[in-house]
Amino acid sequence: MDPRQTIVELCRQFYTQGWVSGTGGGISIRDGDKVWMAPSGVQKERLQPDDLFTVDLEGCVLTSPGEGRKLSACAPLFLSAMRQRDAGAVIHSHSINAMLATLTVGAPNPKTGFAELHITHLEMMKGLRGHGYHDTAIVPVLPNTAHEADLADSMSAAIDAYPNTFAVLVQRHGLYVWGRDWVEAKTHAECYDYLFEAVVRMRAMGIDASVVPESSGTDALGAGSTSGAQNAAE
Repeated sequence: MDPRQTIVELCRQFYTQGWVSGTGGGISIRDGDKVWMAPSGVQKERLQPDDLFTVDLEGCVLTSPGEGRKLSACAPLFLSAMRQRDAGAVIHSHSINAMLATLTVGAPNPKTGFAELHITHLEMMKGLRGHGYHDTAIVPVLPNTAHEADLADSMSAAIDAYPNTFAVLVQRHGLYVWGRDWVEAKTHAECYDYLFEAVVRMRAMGIDASVVPESSGTDALGAGSTSGAQNAAE
């Protein structure tokens, strides 16, 4: 399928999920050295294929939808994940679950300088490549900035510091999440969103999602699960 059409269809779906409302959020798809992404400040659910920009991996515009359109302020962050992780697609979500999850983290890790969200022993973790039920998924949390493009340096540093993550949270803002192609990026986004909602709901119940449950040794849900990409969430 044409990457432009895929972006249009996914943005409409993400809008119904509350991920790209109010012109925020979006998705960028890469094919080789070409990257497609939406303009800044547009209603994502009303996008058309001809509305999209095409850029190279350095952010230079190859094709433009015309005058009056401005490249997304998310472009440097999308491109960081593509260059540093060879991502084929990157999603930026303004999910309320992602935003609320950033409010549950503590002080920054002194070794990395980033706050961290830790999640363990939840079945949906198995939808994240390389993660199993008994593992701990760690998502770095960046301090927010007044302008989106100003996040680029800290996002790049977080991607380097956390080689096992497929996502970066932004405090009181949202999420950047990626995969080897749009299918995996979408899968990761859906799994992380579920996990973030679980973290927030568990916190309200007095349960810490970063702590191994006492029953983990006999927990039927996790019995026999192992780490690895083969453990897709079922």
